[in-house]
Amino acid sequence: MNPLDDLNNNPFDVAALAAKAIAEKTGVAKHDIALTLGSGWSKAADLIGETIATLDASEIPGFAKSAVEGHVSTIRSIALPSGKHALVLGARTHLYEGHGVRRVVHGVRTAAAAGASTMILTNGAGGIKSHWSNGIPVLLTDHINLTATSPLEGAKFVDLTDLYSPRLRELAKSVKPDLEEGIYAQFRGPHYETPAEVQMVKAIGGHLVGMSTGLEAIAAREAGMEILGLSLMTNLAAGIQDHPLSHEEVLAAGKAAEPVISALLAEIVAKI
Repeated sequence: MNPLDDLNNNPFDVAALAAKAIAEKTGVAKHDIALTLGSGWSKAADLIGETIATLDASEIPGFAKSAVEGHVSTIRSIALPSGKHALVLGARTHLYEGHGVRRVVHGVRTAAAAGASTMILTNGAGGIKSHWSNGIPVLLTDHINLTATSPLEGAKFVDLTDLYSPRLRELAKSVKPDLEEGIYAQFRGPHYETPAEVQMVKAIGGHLVGMSTGLEAIAAREAGMEILGLSLMTNLAAGIQDHPLSHEEVLAAGKAAEPVISALLAEIVAKI
C-alpha cells in the first residue's frame, strides 16, 4: 500500500521519509530548487546541469508511476553550474487519478523536506486568448482553483497573495522580456472543459485552463517555498478553437515546442 493512502499517516512524515530516501539514493543531502515538468517541458532537465542520479519514482515512499502518457515517472537529482542542486520531479499525480489531494501535492512536500526553497511548476494548458498561438510559454501571475478542494487540512489559513513570486516573475522576464503572462484556472478533469466553462473562466479573469499546478502551488506556499509557474499553451480551449480537443494534440504541441521552452526554462534556472 502507498503510505499516503493510509489516512492515519501524516503526509508531512511521509514526505520526510521520501526526502530521506532521495538523499540516500542520490548522495545529495540537500536540494535547493525543485521542478515539476509538465507536458513539453521535460527536456529542460537535460539542459540545466549534470544529472547525478535518476530514480524510479515508485521506489520512493508516497510516489507511484505516472498514469498519463507523455509524463515520465522518474525523479532526477541534478548538479547545477552554480553549485546548487535541483530535484526534477517527473512523477506528477493528478487529482483526476482518484488518489486524493495528499498524493497530488506529495512531490511538492517532498521537495520542501529535501531542502528546496524554490518550486518551479510547469504544465501544458488550453489558452483562452484567441490571439495566442500553440506552443507559446506563458508566465503565471495567479491561479483560480476550480477543483472544490485544497491540500490544506484543518484550520490552516495560508495567505495566497503574490503566490507566484514577483521576484521570480521579474527574473523570468529578464530572460524573455516579451514573455506572455496569464492567470491559470485548474479544473479537476480528466474531461476537457466545456465551451461554457471556458467562457466562465474568461468572465472571471482566467486566461488558461488545465488540470494541475494550482493545488501544488498552494502546498508549496504552505511549505514556505518561493514559486514560479509556467504554462505551455498546447491548444486553444474548447469553443475558442474550431475543432475538438484531444490529448494527441497536446502531446504534439508539446513535442514541437519542447526545444524552445526547455532552453528558456534552463536559462531561467541558471539565474535563480
